[in-house]
Amino acid sequence: MVNLVNQQEEQHMDLQLRGKSVLVTGASKGIGLATARAFAGEGCDVHLAARSADALALNKAAIEREFGVRAFAHVLDLGDSTALKTLAANCADVDVLINNAGEIPSGPLESLDEAVWRSSYDVKLMGYMLLARELYPRMKARGSGVIINDIGNSGENWDANYIAGSTANAALMAFTKALGGVSLDFGVRVIGVNPGPVETERMVKINKRRAIDLWNDESRWTELRDKYPAGRPASAQEVADLMVFLASPRAGYITGTIVTIDGGIAARGSVIKERSRQ
Repeated sequence: MVNLVNQQEEQHMDLQLRGKSVLVTGASKGIGLATARAFAGEGCDVHLAARSADALALNKAAIEREFGVRAFAHVLDLGDSTALKTLAANCADVDVLINNAGEIPSGPLESLDEAVWRSSYDVKLMGYMLLARELYPRMKARGSGVIINDIGNSGENWDANYIAGSTANAALMAFTKALGGVSLDFGVRVIGVNPGPVETERMVKINKRRAIDLWNDESRWTELRDKYPAGRPASAQEVADLMVFLASPRAGYITGTIVTIDGGIAARGSVIKERSRQ
């Protein structure tokens, strides 16, 4: 009986991803790097795309050494549509695309100039859609594939002090649902993931901006953590683990939807309300 239980547990934990190939954008640090490592841990070959050549070289070497899989570094500006086409051509046969790159600045409407607004949208909003446009037809032709868009809960929890991010994320949610609503007819799944606050360098920047908006004091940014559910942000590993599961055949009937991982923040309606005492 013990052996049977152990066998069932081992089978249950197998995500059936070994041998698959995965492209992760924004893979130099944070959620992107954690996700690439999580897929490598499942036996996947990983393509790492970002602007930082030094970081990608280090990450590639570490992943190959630790997990015994193949890793490939693609150094490019993910806001450049020509570079995205080249990336797609070099990764034409990937089984999974993780759209993760992008850093949209925080702040209210009047604090953002047009150049910053447009350049950040070129990387995240347009970058996600254009790379999907390149790889989705290839997946359709094969009859299999998964596209996961790492979006952000501000797309469903609108925030005037993160207005550029809220707007882009809402658009990416609509894009994901529209494409994912039909994609399974062709064997392809398209899913969105909406993290809330995550323990990354980017979140520190956003929280410092929020502290200025709230208290006119950047140094108070750590006080925001006390107001998160459980008194902490998510870890990058928690988000990565979710995306690995969603990309696996274990989640084979999930498409055209958004999975939120924010400790209930969007359901609560604010990132700054006092934590529930009930």
